[in-house]
Amino acid sequence: MGVSDMNSSNADVVLDAEEPNLSVNYELLQSIYRIPSIEKAWLLPSKRGHSFEAMVLLNEVNLSANSKRRYLSFINIKKEPVKDSSFSWSAFPVELSGVSLIVPSTSGEKLLVIKNGDSSGKNGSATKLEIWNSAQLMKEILVPASIHGSIYTDGWFEGVSWSHDESYVAYVAEESTTGKPMFGKTNISCSPQASDNDPYSWKGQGDWHEDWGESYVGKRKPCLYVADLKNDSVQKVAGIPNDLSVGQVIWAPCDSQPLLIFVGWLSASENFKTERKLGIKYCFNRPCAIYAIQAFQEERMFDLLNGPWKLTSSISSAFLPRISPDGKFLLFLSSQEAVNTGVHNGTNSLQIMEWHGLETLKSISEVKEVVSAVQPKGGFPGIYMQSMIASPWLSDNQTILLSSAWHSSQVILAVNIERGTAIKVTPDDDAASWSILSLQDDYILAAVSSFGKPHSLKLGVPRSSLTQMSWDWFDVGNPYLQFPDKVGLDFFLCILMAYITVIGYYIEQLCSFSSLQVDSLLSSMSYEIMKITVPTEEGLEQHYESIFVTKGKESMREKGPLVVVVHGGPHSVYTTSFSKAYAFLVGLGLNLLLVNYRGSLGFGEETLQSLPGKVGNQDVADVLRALDLAIEKGLANTDKVAVLGGSHGGFLSAHLIGQAPDRFVTAAIINPVCNMSSMVGTSDIPDWCYVETYGPSCFNMYTDAPPPQVLERFFQASPISHISKVKVPTLFLLGAQDRRVPISNGLQYVHALRARGLKVKLIIFPEDAHPIDRPQSEFECWLNVGTWLKHYLQI
Repeated sequence: MGVSDMNSSNADVVLDAEEPNLSVNYELLQSIYRIPSIEKAWLLPSKRGHSFEAMVLLNEVNLSANSKRRYLSFINIKKEPVKDSSFSWSAFPVELSGVSLIVPSTSGEKLLVIKNGDSSGKNGSATKLEIWNSAQLMKEILVPASIHGSIYTDGWFEGVSWSHDESYVAYVAEESTTGKPMFGKTNISCSPQASDNDPYSWKGQGDWHEDWGESYVGKRKPCLYVADLKNDSVQKVAGIPNDLSVGQVIWAPCDSQPLLIFVGWLSASENFKTERKLGIKYCFNRPCAIYAIQAFQEERMFDLLNGPWKLTSSISSAFLPRISPDGKFLLFLSSQEAVNTGVHNGTNSLQIMEWHGLETLKSISEVKEVVSAVQPKGGFPGIYMQSMIASPWLSDNQTILLSSAWHSSQVILAVNIERGTAIKVTPDDDAASWSILSLQDDYILAAVSSFGKPHSLKLGVPRSSLTQMSWDWFDVGNPYLQFPDKVGLDFFLCILMAYITVIGYYIEQLCSFSSLQVDSLLSSMSYEIMKITVPTEEGLEQHYESIFVTKGKESMREKGPLVVVVHGGPHSVYTTSFSKAYAFLVGLGLNLLLVNYRGSLGFGEETLQSLPGKVGNQDVADVLRALDLAIEKGLANTDKVAVLGGSHGGFLSAHLIGQAPDRFVTAAIINPVCNMSSMVGTSDIPDWCYVETYGPSCFNMYTDAPPPQVLERFFQASPISHISKVKVPTLFLLGAQDRRVPISNGLQYVHALRARGLKVKLIIFPEDAHPIDRPQSEFECWLNVGTWLKHYLQI
């Protein structure tokens, strides 16, 4: 629960439960938060050759439990669909309780269900590996904390892979616990099993173990393990150096020996020349390589006994490895440009090398670039992605499918590895955002959404063409997004009463949706992507975009209240995908202007690299230029403009109310960077301060003990250097566990504003980190943001 640091005399907008408008705001946000999200989906081979079975993992917020409820649903899909009649959803979903991860086998005949225990290893908690077939639980393996801790499910180190014969599963988990010193009357014990029940003894702290920063607090080193499903045993893969963290493991095809391919990150940062672990969450500038190792120590070749074999020595960034179905190629992504320049995210290149099994380890294989990070202007901007489906290959063994940002939308790309070409396979006339979920026999299962349309499923059916790859798209839908009318709802409730003990919460969900007419709100939302061109000092042009979001097309011609929304990063991007928070703000009567200033992903590497060294100047000017365009188009009332942002978006929001104090009437700021001169000594990514302040010279300037002149440069580039000009009321929302931008950064700025007598409201979330994303905290965060903006924009 949020904790307010301000009293009502200093911040006159408080959440009053008796306020009628607040009640409406609360009910609207609660209804929107109940909209389910598609988390993952798989197309599985069907025993009936004319159809597929699809397995869809959904989640929805369970506010009372401060968690997310996850459930599975199943669809039978005909290979030759004829509109909606070709898709048969299961009658009811199945809730997954206590499940951390599910991974179907390649054949689709087995399902691995992972249930992590207590990661601390207390009370003998064990990790459970369950193997299911279509009818029953086949076996269960309990892995005690003495072997390993929780299996990684973070989406980055995370890697779970079935062997080709489905007899083994390789995965990444926290290394086993080490004993802390136990001090007693007469002795000291360091055994992990040492009891702390003795009233005359106590447990010490032991040595400090460095973690990977934000979102990895308390997580132990990721290590590689193999589960033998024939013998119900688990063993750690030996021979991996202690200073190497592993992730993203897959099995490689190998005739003679079981071989694993994985990604490894050294503890010390090679490009910034520091021995510390720099934060890795959202940071693609951390050097990494792809390695191979034989899975079982007793079967290893003599010359490989000393450790894993590094496959990508010629480059310093390689991740998300994938082997082609014919076993001839190893494909992977690289963020070499990010490693070389220091930016935390950038344009990816696509790399490939030939694969010859164990012979690959005996000689250096050439790494070839398929798609470069730097692309010609005016067309395909490059690859921007953070994940890849397990099997992205089409049946030709030459083409892969990827989800990637393309300007302000996300699209699905088909990349031919022989020609090095990348083309859109999603409709050109659709500005919505698409992501590929699964691929089977060249059929695509994708998720699509936009500002007024929550995620739904599409099936891509391949066309027969000798000249070009193309797909026909069919709407699979999402039955959990249907908003029934009163008559239909009453009939539905009568049927469900017999099952009320199992699915009673769905009744509440549907009733709430109907009463608040969320469907009407969403269907009325519209958006416009506006392109902005900026001349450069060299006489060239650079482009970026903003997205205007409103309720109803007629509103586009009205000068309504406008919230300028700026993203973090700075090297990230706003796409047209659905957002519950933004749907809520639009539902309150606010228009939004989401700005993808230069430096954002999706607009080419050259435009992205134009920002480092110029933060607080170029990005501020780009946002104001986007605001000017919206005003010129008659989309904003100049007397009713606010700004909203988090992280680097909070940095920009604070800059804007300082540098352009007459352009905004208020601001809402989430975990902002306010003073880099203090952040550099406390953040898990101090290198960020150097990269964005100094640009290309960041590597020469970097030190863990910056001198006074460097601290002065950081201060001048920060919003706090303009704080004397701020004059608008401001809302701050801070996570007390933030390792990326520690809470002290925002608190200093808040105290400085209060000292000048300005209206400030502060809410601190004690258990949240950089993203305020625990369900109850996120809900309270956006309820306060909406209430605050609505008040000061006088809606």
